[in-house]
Amino acid sequence: MEYTPDDPGAAGELVVLRTFGDELSARMAESVLEANGVNAWISTDNAGGALPNLSVGFPVRLIVRARDADLARELLDTSADGAIEE
Repeated sequence: MEYTPDDPGAAGELVVLRTFGDELSARMAESVLEANGVNAWISTDNAGGALPNLSVGFPVRLIVRARDADLARELLDTSADGAIEE
């Protein structure tokens, strides 16, 4: 998704879409979203990766713009064969 400064929702509200117990899983979800044109960010509180065990108490957060949240959920909930998981 391309940023355009004259888009009124460009800066948009950010929401935590999902939380993960490890950064790798969060990065994989972020990659799926980015590959489908949805900007996504990861937020962690694990001392810059030095203490990954902190993810137990402070989950890794996958963040998207609020306007993209429904599409992002659909992308992450759809299996590779196209069936939506519940």
